[in-house]
Amino acid sequence: MQQQAWVNKLAKGFNVSDVALEFGLAYGELGEAFDAWRKGESSLGEELADVVLYLVALAQMNGIDLEAETRRKLAINTAREYRTGSNGALRKVGVDVQEAPGV
Repeated sequence: MQQQAWVNKLAKGFNVSDVALEFGLAYGELGEAFDAWRKGESSLGEELADVVLYLVALAQMNGIDLEAETRRKLAINTAREYRTGSNGALRKVGVDVQEAPGV
């Protein structure tokens, strides 16, 4: 998906070099998705897809394989343990080996 989205950006002449602009555009698309959700609009799926397309473009611009990073992060999150704090919010318990300093 990342490569296909990138090829489309190149073919259409969309931004492929200004990382800050791409972050801003992604932020705008996330806002549009929130608005679609809040209003109960049928365009929510399309707006969420726009967000994904901007994210994979940002990954490509920065030399990141977003699928591989997402799989790695899911493995980390799956191994984490959480406890509910006194305010009802979930908090991580302990330190992840993958995230420990110097590992």
